[in-house]
Amino acid sequence: MNHRIVVLVFVFLFFSRTNLLAEESKEIKESTQQIGDFSLSGFGDKGKKSWDLAGKSADIFNEVVKLKEVKGNHYAQKDNINLTADNGDFNKKSAVVHLQDNVVITTSSGAKLTTDSLDWDRKQQIVSTLDKVNLERADMNLSGVGAKGHTALKQVVLEKNVRLDITPLDKEKNKKEKIAITCDGPLDVDYEKNIAIFNNNVKVEKSDLTIYSDKMQVYFSPKQEEGKAAVEGAVISSSINKIVAQGNVRILRGENISYSQEAIYNALDKRITLTGKPQIVIYQTETQ
Repeated sequence: MNHRIVVLVFVFLFFSRTNLLAEESKEIKESTQQIGDFSLSGFGDKGKKSWDLAGKSADIFNEVVKLKEVKGNHYAQKDNINLTADNGDFNKKSAVVHLQDNVVITTSSGAKLTTDSLDWDRKQQIVSTLDKVNLERADMNLSGVGAKGHTALKQVVLEKNVRLDITPLDKEKNKKEKIAITCDGPLDVDYEKNIAIFNNNVKVEKSDLTIYSDKMQVYFSPKQEEGKAAVEGAVISSSINKIVAQGNVRILRGENISYSQEAIYNALDKRITLTGKPQIVIYQTETQ
């Protein structure tokens, strides 16, 4: 009988202690403070605001601030950047902001990036994501999976499943034409240097030709050449100056096919120069 009482007391104490630990764990998980209209700002040289972060509401934990309806801004000398998302986490120690759901970055130079999630490293001024991204700029639409680049979106690397759709103006025909470039990735695009480098299974589809290669460098015209106002420093346009295709190059033009190790396409005169054991196959229809 005494043994049974001792066992019952032990079981009671065990479950009481378990419930107490659960309550303590729950308290730790809960935020230390909940506030509305959260805002945080940073200042650079001479007291000038360099960035700010705001949310409609915030749950403040020891290391992280969880935000709702997030709005962030980075104020740069050449370009201002705005970031928005439905939800976000601000890490107090690392200063990294994780944005989640309906993430949008817009820049004063006209770029717009959309994705499902994004990490904004405020100290390094780098944004990155593992999700699918879509980047729009003028007559250019770029998409892929996984991205990393400068917050101002001047230099961006897309990891895989890359597609670039552009609609430059054909001055001879006085109308816009559609060009699509795809590759397995990665793609390295530098909007200030006006160059995009495509890697692995690259394909260019244009109305009058199709180009395949292992690697491709696409050079664009800066906006200044188009007579448009631009932010200081040349900003990339949708007009292509030159295409340099390298490795297992295959070009289809009508019924004709050419092979080479390198091909240079000059958009100005629409001339293609082949190097590296070039071979051209021409199909002719004989009339009787």
